[in-house]
Amino acid sequence: MRKIFTILSVSFSLIATAQTELVFIFFKDKPNKAAFYSNPLSELTQKSLDRRTNLGISLVDQDAPIEQSYIANIQNLGFEVTDYSKWLNGVAVNATSAQIQTLSQQSYVDHVESFVRNPNGGKRNEKIEKFKEFDQTISSRDILTTFNYGQGLAQINQVNIRALHVAGFTGTGMTIAVIDTGFPTVNTGTAFKRLRDNGKIKGGYNFISKNTDIYNTSLNTHGSICLGTIGGYIDNQFVGTAPDADFYLYATEDGGNEIPEEQLYWIEAAEEADRKGVDVITTSLGYYQFDDSRYDYTYADMNGTTSFIARGAQIATEKGIFVTFAAGNEGNNDWHYIITPADNEKVFSIGAVDSQGAAASFSSYGPNASGVIKPDASARGLATATVYGDNVTQASGTSLSNPLAAGGVACLLQSLPSTTSREEIKNRLRQNASLYPNTSPQRGYGILNFYKTYETLSSGEIKKTQVKIYPNPVRDVINISLDKSIQSVEIFDFLGRLIRTETKNNINVSQLSKGNYILKIKTGNQEIIEKFIKE
Repeated sequence: MRKIFTILSVSFSLIATAQTELVFIFFKDKPNKAAFYSNPLSELTQKSLDRRTNLGISLVDQDAPIEQSYIANIQNLGFEVTDYSKWLNGVAVNATSAQIQTLSQQSYVDHVESFVRNPNGGKRNEKIEKFKEFDQTISSRDILTTFNYGQGLAQINQVNIRALHVAGFTGTGMTIAVIDTGFPTVNTGTAFKRLRDNGKIKGGYNFISKNTDIYNTSLNTHGSICLGTIGGYIDNQFVGTAPDADFYLYATEDGGNEIPEEQLYWIEAAEEADRKGVDVITTSLGYYQFDDSRYDYTYADMNGTTSFIARGAQIATEKGIFVTFAAGNEGNNDWHYIITPADNEKVFSIGAVDSQGAAASFSSYGPNASGVIKPDASARGLATATVYGDNVTQASGTSLSNPLAAGGVACLLQSLPSTTSREEIKNRLRQNASLYPNTSPQRGYGILNFYKTYETLSSGEIKKTQVKIYPNPVRDVINISLDKSIQSVEIFDFLGRLIRTETKNNINVSQLSKGNYILKIKTGNQEIIEKFIKE
């Protein structure tokens, strides 16, 4: 007995010291899915169900929870299970090659897939430098201006969001999930006070530490900076692209480590966002290289379906969520390609341009490995204004261009019927971008134009044929010819400020300074936005 015990002890010791790898165990089925179908509210909120109903999306087995007895069985085999996905129907564990064989033979297991892409790799001597473009260019300064949009004006105008704001579409009623590193100062800084005071932060979770600690000042500031681009507000200094949207804040990125588990954290966050019924998910993260090079991807893997996170992101889009991702900041590196999951065809990926519309040198190159045009389009990502703490801040990277665009998407969704196809919206955004039908490896179809997209997707296109503004440019009196009676005409300057309100068709504008202006014309059942130039 003593000899046998010794042999067994040595065997277990060898297994314990054998190299493990992160794997995902796919289960065969969901035996209790009928209970979910009979009561979907046990798993999804009414808001989530409404989104599916509006878009004609049926409930499927993916929506049902994982079979808990299967998870217990894996744990009983001696594995620690901390991450799992109902969409992929399985759990992640670290296992040796022998243990993988054992897991594969379980009756309830469909198959086991490793995250390893390069078996000959190993731990790197140095940590991967995350957010390098972002960290190099971030700066904070006080902005002394009386303009409503402040430093946010130029980037908002570049993608033509301000006209949407003037029309009343500022993200109200839309819910955005920001999935990132964490959100220090969002619970204390004056730049986010408007969100807090108006109850716009609906919740959050830290999927790394498995708790609600999302505001800890030890967390990387990247998430706060990205949120600021959308929802930040400092009176007379800065306005984000969707200042009246609701937000869920999820931490999935370990700022000090680059590990494959982060892909699972993101999928878990996306599943939770779906449960809550969000309309938009925006994430300025991406992957191709890890601290352990065994998990590194190649460009051939950037085909939109290989990485776990790309698969999860596609499922999110199939639930009717508009998913945006940063294209990546690898344009100046040996690896200069787009990174996953921005490589996924259904994900709307965003490249970076400067104030003049030229591609930022760091913005990653497309297409994806299958030839799909990536990025889809672009927004300001060089010296982009945002907020942090109590101040207006400036930063660079596709990390900024992506949330800037995501806020525009939320405003656009607000402006359209809830039944409007998400794929149709994506197609129109591409078609109305600055380069269409041509493309650029770093800019995709070019700079987004949100108001033009609104016009082509809504009755705005019809409205334009019903109204005539003349003369334009104008020196003294601007005339409005309309086949309906006018209730009011509001004049906004190009800084977003309401200048005057009139109730007549002929408006004397001789006292206005030279420049560009917006007219908001209200009739009984319409609001029409037109631009004019004062000479």
